[in-house]
Amino acid sequence: MKLILASASPRRRELIKRIEGVSVEIVPSEVEETTEITEPRDHAVALAALKARDVQKRTGGLVLGADTIVAADGKILGKPRGYDEAEEMLRFLCGKTHTVITGLCLTDGATEVLDAETTFVTFGDYDEELMREYIASGSPLDKAGGYGIQDEAIGKLVVGIDGSIDNVIGLPVAKVGKLLMQFER
Repeated sequence: MKLILASASPRRRELIKRIEGVSVEIVPSEVEETTEITEPRDHAVALAALKARDVQKRTGGLVLGADTIVAADGKILGKPRGYDEAEEMLRFLCGKTHTVITGLCLTDGATEVLDAETTFVTFGDYDEELMREYIASGSPLDKAGGYGIQDEAIGKLVVGIDGSIDNVIGLPVAKVGKLLMQFER
């Protein structure tokens, strides 16, 4: 099966390779990733659909769009716009459980399947020195919520994960595999 991944994320590129029998082409979307939708799951799905539809119109074929967000206390956290915002996000997430939601859109132009995966992540207390070093590394700047679960520094903060760690990294591989079955010919 040939699949086009509408993403520039290096993490998604690696994760998608885990799905057997799928040949993947990478074509990042060119749309502005904005929506007025404020409910976290619907927000993530809407952004995934924007990406998938944009790429599908340009390339044809079967396209997967994905968008990962972090949400806590009614706030949606995307990618931080700078070091100060990354610190603010991480400080906000520490000491509580938050949700990581990846919205998915799989479309071939005629059929569209929308779905999402939710994982709950709990962080321990904020560690000033650890976070200062982590933020200075620049790693938080291209990740929803200002962190990558696969980063060693963040691993020291995590006290619990309920759900798919692949989802937290950026692509729920098992769920994508199930969705792809709907397009097997």
